[in-house]
Amino acid sequence: MAKNKDKKEPKLPFGQNKIVRQFGSQILLAVLILMIFVGLYSLATEKKDNTPIVPLSQVASEVISGQVAKISVQGEDLTVTLKDKKIQNAKKEVENSLSQSLVNYGVTPEKLSAVSIEISNSYGASFWLLNILPILLPIIFVLFLFWYISRQVKGASVQAFTFGQSRARLIDPNDTKQRVTFKDVAGVKEAKEELTEIVDFLKNPKKFLDIGARIPKGVLLMGAPGTGKTLLARAVAGEAQVPFMYLSGSEFVEMFVGVGASRVRDLFNMAKKSAPSIIFIDEIDAIGRHRGSGMGGGNDEREQTLNQILVEMDGFEPSEKVIIMAATNRPDVLDPALLRPGRFDRRVMLDQPDKKDREEILNIHSGKKPLGPDVNMTVIAERTPGFSGADLANLMNEAAILAARENRTELTQYDLLRSVEKVMLGPERKSHILSTREKKITAYHEMGHALVSSLLEFADPVHKVSIIARGNAAGYTLKLPFEDRRLQSRREFLADLAMSLGGYVAEKMIFNDVTTGASNDIQVSTALARDMVTKYGMSEEIGPVALDGTSRVNIMTGVMSEHGISEKTSSIVDEEVAKLLTGALNQAEELLKAHKPALDKMTEELVKVETLEREDFEKLLILNGIKPKVKPELVGKEGGIFAPGLDGVEVV
Repeated sequence: MAKNKDKKEPKLPFGQNKIVRQFGSQILLAVLILMIFVGLYSLATEKKDNTPIVPLSQVASEVISGQVAKISVQGEDLTVTLKDKKIQNAKKEVENSLSQSLVNYGVTPEKLSAVSIEISNSYGASFWLLNILPILLPIIFVLFLFWYISRQVKGASVQAFTFGQSRARLIDPNDTKQRVTFKDVAGVKEAKEELTEIVDFLKNPKKFLDIGARIPKGVLLMGAPGTGKTLLARAVAGEAQVPFMYLSGSEFVEMFVGVGASRVRDLFNMAKKSAPSIIFIDEIDAIGRHRGSGMGGGNDEREQTLNQILVEMDGFEPSEKVIIMAATNRPDVLDPALLRPGRFDRRVMLDQPDKKDREEILNIHSGKKPLGPDVNMTVIAERTPGFSGADLANLMNEAAILAARENRTELTQYDLLRSVEKVMLGPERKSHILSTREKKITAYHEMGHALVSSLLEFADPVHKVSIIARGNAAGYTLKLPFEDRRLQSRREFLADLAMSLGGYVAEKMIFNDVTTGASNDIQVSTALARDMVTKYGMSEEIGPVALDGTSRVNIMTGVMSEHGISEKTSSIVDEEVAKLLTGALNQAEELLKAHKPALDKMTEELVKVETLEREDFEKLLILNGIKPKVKPELVGKEGGIFAPGLDGVEVV
């Protein structure tokens, strides 16, 4: 007996228990709604008729006495309207007509003819509808409630039992509306060449298999945000005309351990059934971070998901004709097991587009937009160094919005130039009106930047100077190189430092005071000077030593190392940074003092017009005896060109 008492009732699984609770609550809700409906229907259909009911003999006597004006007949029911507007109800005999019944009661034909008799058909559609509807409506309502309950319960059961299924979206190869090819992807020529053989393998795998070649199973697309990684993956599927299943790395990770791994298994099963096919995982660093490094937390669910991906890619059941593509802008944090041969062994780097590529991208995004005759995409491509493909797409969209806002049907060159500045700096702040003194300070500040840049040999030419507030800036100076550069020399960095501090020097020289307007210039200059010392090896005192102090993860060992800097070295770094900034400050001050008349005259013109384009600015330079830049000098005999942003420092 004790065993029976201690024996526990078996518990239903999580999904079924949830279904039972939901089904019970739905039944109670249905009963409650039905009772409310019946009560409301009873109240609505209840007749509150106070009309008196009289016998047929009384009706006959009233007809004889001439009191009746009208009799309405509807089946057996009679509605008698007297001449004094009173209404009575009565019943006639079933087997006889009204006239026959009244004659039997002694009504003469002459008296009967004086009364208006109306006969309504009591057996038409309205009669049956009025009689059947009170019965039919509750039945229909109950059936609808049960259908709705069963639908809800079915949805809950499906959700409970399909929790571990893949949520990948599928693009069918026959869907021409969503199909993307290499023609829709401008630039990235090297990346498209790398992926051409993937397309060839998916189209014709026999020639590879016959010769014993093994096509790379995993392709990792690496690049900055907006460079077109997802678009390129879709283009591979479009060129190969195979199913394309795509999802984000974060869609694998759930609160419950094992769900992500289950979704990975289901995803690969779907891909194998529709092989040849492509699986694309965007932002794979969400689940592919290095295990055990302490980065991203110790999430067991994430690590199990990663383990399942590793097994599916090159484990006990390697699948042929299924290509796994992934995209990330953080390849340095990925687990080494993902990058070994047999998995993501083909790594494709997507760089920022150069001038020619930017022009091609602009032409693609302008294909469906009406352009005016003055539009020159080459000029726009020159104005947008460092723009990614997404930035250029946003540029064209902003230009179209500007034209539509002004009720124009074509995009002009002016719209495109304005959209460049809007994407770079933000929208114009027309409500931000400066006082006369602030406007003058801003004009001297911006002209200080522009004049120093024009006087330095290795600085970039100025394309525009404006004191119209845009974004967080009260004014701005736009300087752009004549051509794209991937390498930058020490002399060019020093020129950038002097140019950045030109506004600070101009304020201090003219007004004998400084404002908060130079705060961003000081931050940028300090960061650049520190990078020159600690990252690029451009300090004479320290030399070619990397002292950036950042933590790095060794991609092979997974060990996180930190470049420590001693107090003595840190003090030397601070001295070198201060030396670079002081030298740049002195250089800008010497240039502006030597050309103070030009600074005053050009600033006065800037206050008047508020914006100076490149042509107008160069005319002012010529009027003040300064030769505009024609072609920048790229390299001198000393110093060489350095490669910022690379792992090492390369001297050309």
